[in-house]
Amino acid sequence: MKTKQLILTLGTIVLAGSLVLTSCKKKTQTEDPADTDQSEASDHTLAENTTNDIAGIGSQGSENGSLSTYRMGGSDDMFLSSCAAITTNTTSKTFTVDFGTTPCLCMDGKMRSGKLMFDYSASTSGAVAYRMPGYKFSASSSNYVVDGYTVNIVNKTVENITPLASVSPSLVPGTNLTWSITANVNIIKPSGGGTISWNCTRTKTLLNTSDPLCYHGQSIPITWSKAKIQLDGSASGTTAQGNSYTSTIIALVRDFGGCTLPGGRHPFISGDIQFTPGTKATRYINFGSGTCDAVGTITIKGITYTFNF
Repeated sequence: MKTKQLILTLGTIVLAGSLVLTSCKKKTQTEDPADTDQSEASDHTLAENTTNDIAGIGSQGSENGSLSTYRMGGSDDMFLSSCAAITTNTTSKTFTVDFGTTPCLCMDGKMRSGKLMFDYSASTSGAVAYRMPGYKFSASSSNYVVDGYTVNIVNKTVENITPLASVSPSLVPGTNLTWSITANVNIIKPSGGGTISWNCTRTKTLLNTSDPLCYHGQSIPITWSKAKIQLDGSASGTTAQGNSYTSTIIALVRDFGGCTLPGGRHPFISGDIQFTPGTKATRYINFGSGTCDAVGTITIKGITYTFNF
């Protein structure tokens, strides 16, 4: 059996860079060499990770105590840093995270500048924090740039859809909180690399069964540094080359408490992405079964490759 290699870039979902792929099958005469191209998957996963982080920043801003005295860079902050400032208006139920005009290194290893604005005035049932059923925020952006990529939020909404009857003011080990997420985001790549459009419908679940210390009940903020989350849903859009795509993610898990790679990044440790670029064959990307490592597989037309990032 011959081994062949190609370069796979999976954007920020796999720590943007070159990934070495090793095929487990011999190339056939009928295989299309161009169908091993991963640039479109890279665009999609860049948008996937960028918008997930926006929701994470919004949840941090809501969960960590009083917003008027909130300080970035604490031990439980997964995204924010001392260079970011937060302001809040409890009357209008809004808050803004300002990373400044100069790119600043955040705790997850990413450089950010610009502003993210969050409006939670549409929340119901008296919910005032991300952990509370009925809490809902919409996000917008102003000159927001991440690692050189300009992120324009057309619309993004996150709502806590956990049944009210399943939570209580006291500690509830095993309670899984759930949020619905919809988003429409455009990302301008640096150096004239084009614009990515990305639309999604997601369900985000806090997997509190594995470490109940991350959720302490409705009266205490979530400890995000111990949290494990799962994402499910679908997405569509166009790549920077103007090609359309669709994707489905299934049980994609990120473990903030149990898996941290050098640089402070938290990779996906399990789950699948089914990515279909235009009329090309679906790419089946698998992130393993829970091991904290930098290894996954991608299958195209029945040929499976191992990637390392």
